Amino acid sequence: MKIALLGYGKMGKEIEKIAIEKGHEIPLKVTSENAGFSPSELLGIDVAIEFSRPEFAVSNIKKCFEANVPVVVGTTGWYEYLDEIETICIARNQSLLYATNYSIGVNLFFKLNTQLAELMNNYPDYKVEVEEIHHTQKLDAPSGTGISIAEQIIENNKLKESWVNQKSSKENELEIISKREDKVPGTHSVYYKSGIDEIEIKHTAHSRSGFAQGALLAAEWLTKNKDGIYGMQDVLEIK
Repeated sequence: MKIALLGYGKMGKEIEKIAIEKGHEIPLKVTSENAGFSPSELLGIDVAIEFSRPEFAVSNIKKCFEANVPVVVGTTGWYEYLDEIETICIARNQSLLYATNYSIGVNLFFKLNTQLAELMNNYPDYKVEVEEIHHTQKLDAPSGTGISIAEQIIENNKLKESWVNQKSSKENELEIISKREDKVPGTHSVYYKSGIDEIEIKHTAHSRSGFAQGALLAAEWLTKNKDGIYGMQDVLEIK
């Protein structure tokens, strides 16, 4: 499989390492030096993996659509343009797979989080909050994963209507507490706290390898499936 890496930072390099170990090729690597690449440079590419920056992601996705190349997007912070991108994808019969987190463990965590949020509807004495910890180079706060976790809780728990990235005294607001610490790949926790006890579910990444492996798995999966818009739940067949 010939892969274009759109973004060649730490994640891009980790994906490259694993891809080459699996026998794939990387004919195109887009860095800050060639960020204005042309869609014609994607000729012969089987799939693109986008891990650049929020300000480049939308343009990169559109270039992939123009070149008729399936694209897997791991960059977050661009979702204000998601409706536009999805409309273009469908209209042009293109293939897009995006996720806030490609770790297999995190996506299993998402499922557990959804089920627990629904279960806790019957126990209003437990106050829920989300905490996410990332490395100091993380550009967005809260993280895309933290937002996904919060939105899953809001969708499945009738006590919460919106999230805020700070402490809140409002019962209908879900707190996401963001922390930035050196050399932390990503830790996400959900707490349900009452006066007598506490329930916690937590995912801790030990390295970027899990994210890279998941993104490559998604790329392999996307090249074998129909045009459309997908997420990691499709790849992992999580219902």
